[in-house]
Amino acid sequence: MDIYKYDVYRGPNIGVYISVNDNFVFLPMGFAETKAEKLGEYLDAKPLYTSVANTRLLGALMVGNNNGILLPTTAYAEEYDFLKKETGLNVGVLDSKYTALGNVICANDKGAIVSPWLSKDDVQTIEQTLAIEVVQKRIAGMNQVGAVMVANNSGAVIHPEADEEDMKMFANTLGVKIEHATINNGIPFVKSGILANNHGVVVGTLTTGPEIMMLTRAFLN
Repeated sequence: MDIYKYDVYRGPNIGVYISVNDNFVFLPMGFAETKAEKLGEYLDAKPLYTSVANTRLLGALMVGNNNGILLPTTAYAEEYDFLKKETGLNVGVLDSKYTALGNVICANDKGAIVSPWLSKDDVQTIEQTLAIEVVQKRIAGMNQVGAVMVANNSGAVIHPEADEEDMKMFANTLGVKIEHATINNGIPFVKSGILANNHGVVVGTLTTGPEIMMLTRAFLN
């Protein structure tokens, strides 16, 4: 597994626009084919073009693992049907006013850390769709837990101010080791600049050498 630098729409916020699991790289409609192919190579996954809620903000609005995909209530029926047909995965809709699911859920194939903002019904939908255990907890005092943590099945990175005791609990839930990290030259909202599946890690182009070292400790060792 390697770490690659990459940009989207001439910016480093790749995690806002793109979502990944081991089999698919979910890309906005109209995304350049040559860039899609390169990203597919980095992550050893098939590029799949879609929209969510008729927007390009796939990373912000959808969450998935290798068992399923969660969409917000603002997603269109044809988007739901397309993803279900093309991926063959469980596709669930979270009936929540918090539609930026990527900002409130961090999941891998073993577990998920989700925002206390979400209801018990939301948690049940997450558990059933992604087939995982769920823990609700703030990270570094923030409810936007999906924005400040990224995980695959071998490691995770988290906001640099996250509590060590919380990290032990999260590590147990996700079944991975977790490291403090930033992305894109000091940004603590790591989701915005990281794509990680179990084949590779892609980061925003502003990510520094020391940040690459943090990611290497988390995901590659």
